[in-house]
This record gives sequence, structure tokens and C-alpha cells, in this order.
Amino acid sequence: MREEDLLVKPRTRFLRVKCSACGNEQIIFGSPSTKVHCIACEKTIALPRGGKGKILTRIIAVCE
Repeated sequence: MREEDLLVKPRTRFLRVKCSACGNEQIIFGSPSTKVHCIACEKTIALPRGGKGKILTRIIAVCE
């Protein structure tokens, strides 16, 4: 058995997103438990959905 097979990979990721209203980029959790707001303009950019969140803006990158 290989070492890669023994490691558990996380199901959630951090995401780099860009606010559609002001263009601010920030890193958010992919499975938020509360509403996530842009730190610059306060627009809601992600909503909780019991598992993976509903991302309301553009995802630029997935942080590993």
C-alpha cells in the first residue's frame, strides 16, 4: 500500500474569490456555516447550505 493511499484528503477547501460588486479579492472557506460578506463593500458573497456553500461570486482559485 502506498503512502498516498493512507492519507485522508480533506473534502473542503479554501477559495480565492473576487467580489462582483467592487472587485475585491479575498479567501473564504468553501463550506461556510454563516453568510460570508465582502470585507470591502459588505455584499454577500457566499451562503451556507448544510454542506458546501453556495458561492455567489466568481471563484478565482482553489487553495490546496
